[in-house]
Amino acid sequence: MITIYGVLRSRATRPVWLLDELGAEYELVPVIQSYRLADPQAADAALNTASPAFLAVNPMGQVPALDHDGFCLAESMAITFYLSRALTGEACPRDAREEGEAVQWALLATSAVETPALDILYTYGKGETATEAGQAKLAAATAALARPYARIEAHLQGRDWLMGGRFTVADILLAEAVRYTQPHAPALAPFPALSAWIARCQARPAFVAMMARRNAEPA
Repeated sequence: MITIYGVLRSRATRPVWLLDELGAEYELVPVIQSYRLADPQAADAALNTASPAFLAVNPMGQVPALDHDGFCLAESMAITFYLSRALTGEACPRDAREEGEAVQWALLATSAVETPALDILYTYGKGETATEAGQAKLAAATAALARPYARIEAHLQGRDWLMGGRFTVADILLAEAVRYTQPHAPALAPFPALSAWIARCQARPAFVAMMARRNAEPA
């Protein structure tokens, strides 16, 4: 049995999106981030990342976490890659070369995209876009994304998907980092192929359904 611990207002979207694309059976156990609770240790507190029961699954106290028939794993990228090896389907790498390509795009997502993209997301989330400091953060993040986004833009010329001529785990892992950029249109405007690609990714029924579930969760 595949069990994912976490909520969809977290990086649990990465493995959940893959599982939904593959039509796999799994259980999503709601584990909320402890910082979202007034008192995570209260007797009536929801299962959260500071709960002893969850810390037994992931001592780091972070979501998502995986339990697959007693095999426990943390870190969303690792979980998603593991599932793409443990399961079968069109979204999974077919050979060592495709696995290498998928790792390449995932590492680009984590090393070059996610941090500045999150700076954009948090600046909008905190309502700082009208402030001088907020504008400076947005400008710096947009500049930092220019090089990796130009790399992706060039690769997507004449392609709908990142590898294999089909939608794969590579698209999931990169798209979920690029998504954080979307509140700030100027960061994506110079990259029409990248913009069209993220739109294709997010038009997929599995993503649409997942985000509807996410949006139904408490903010």
